[in-house]
Amino acid sequence: MSSKVLVSRCLLGHRVRYDGGASGPYDLLTQWLSEGRVIALCPEVAGGLPTPRAAAEIPGGQGTEVLNGRAAVMTTGGEDVTEAFISGAHQALALVRQHGIGLAILKANSPSCGNRLTYDGRFSGTKVAGQGVTAALLSAAGVQVFSELELAEAAEALALLEKHAL
Repeated sequence: MSSKVLVSRCLLGHRVRYDGGASGPYDLLTQWLSEGRVIALCPEVAGGLPTPRAAAEIPGGQGTEVLNGRAAVMTTGGEDVTEAFISGAHQALALVRQHGIGLAILKANSPSCGNRLTYDGRFSGTKVAGQGVTAALLSAAGVQVFSELELAEAAEALALLEKHAL
């Protein structure tokens, strides 16, 4: 049986990024989609935000701080969109639990999905070490979170997960 993988919709070529664009598709993700492995979600859209939408960042760049109520997700226009980001993250976690997912491929650097780096909240293009809101929630739940920059590593991790599931 093939393991399911949670994948950011933009990485599959869906035009759901904040700017109305997409970030994919990637060959490996397209293959996994054809194999029935992919559960696709854009946490920001799932949380109720439109496409396109204003760019958003987390002051300090830490999704865990948002989840703990110590930081907000703010747009370039000063709108607080924290609730939508948290809602989308919890919808991602619900899918993980529903489908027994142990691995996610999420969009690098995103305030929702960034798994290693996020923008620092000043809209200056500066990245800091940290996770987006969804990546932080999934990581805390034990999900291995990779970005599109780590597809080879993700494929290896999935193979290990499936090997140990036998």
